[in-house]
Amino acid sequence: MRADGVAAVGVEGPNVARVYDFFLGGAHNFPADREAAAKVEQTWPQIRDSARVNRLFLGEAVRYLAGEVGIRQFLDIGSGMPTMGNVHEVAQQLAPDTQVVYVDNDAVAVAHSQILLAPNPLAVAVEADLLRPDEILDHPEVSRLLDLGQPVALLLVAVLHFFPDDSGPRRLVAQLRDALPAGSYLVVTHATGDGQSQEVTEAAEAYRRTTAPFQLRSRAEVLSFFDDCALVEPGLVLLPGWAQDRQRRQTTAEGRLPVYAGVGRLR
Repeated sequence: MRADGVAAVGVEGPNVARVYDFFLGGAHNFPADREAAAKVEQTWPQIRDSARVNRLFLGEAVRYLAGEVGIRQFLDIGSGMPTMGNVHEVAQQLAPDTQVVYVDNDAVAVAHSQILLAPNPLAVAVEADLLRPDEILDHPEVSRLLDLGQPVALLLVAVLHFFPDDSGPRRLVAQLRDALPAGSYLVVTHATGDGQSQEVTEAAEAYRRTTAPFQLRSRAEVLSFFDDCALVEPGLVLLPGWAQDRQRRQTTAEGRLPVYAGVGRLR
């Protein structure tokens, strides 16, 4: 999902959703995307592991929210290309009545998702832009499928680092949070340079040059997206620690990936 509001429908250049799909081992990518991915991987060998573990966390968070909390509505913004372990697949396996709306501003990603979701009346993909939260909140398909007066899980997974500070990401997230009732949940993952080598910073720059604006943020900066939220234990942690720490298995910081993850309950 690009932060400039332009839906990339051609294949003449790399696209962030397709690059991410490549890192996940998907099939919805083209030579330009694979070339861009290779440049990033040269300086950030962990990028494939980061993408894979980020996807695993998404599944863990959805299982927690659908299974333990009882959330039945999910709004996944910056959803990208459909792949294994999509939100509706995980949630509806636990609760078949769960309703899911995927949002992306990439027309190709949305088209692929719509094909996948055509047989599913409780899941839909729409083309809209995080830069314009009202466009999402007022979208007729969002209004049709989700009751924003009831708790919703707002998923912003691996998307906010594509929004530099001058695009106002905290304001955008706050506008979305403010539209949801208490008892809703916010799920965020975000790339960071905290405790990482210079390679991660260099890789972020390579990603920015080849795909889309990309901004690493510190733990304090990522934590600010959770204003007005009570973080679910273990709080905001580096992946893959969230599920491990939540289940109280012994973990250390060693081997953690440069991605923060957290789940917060709106108060």
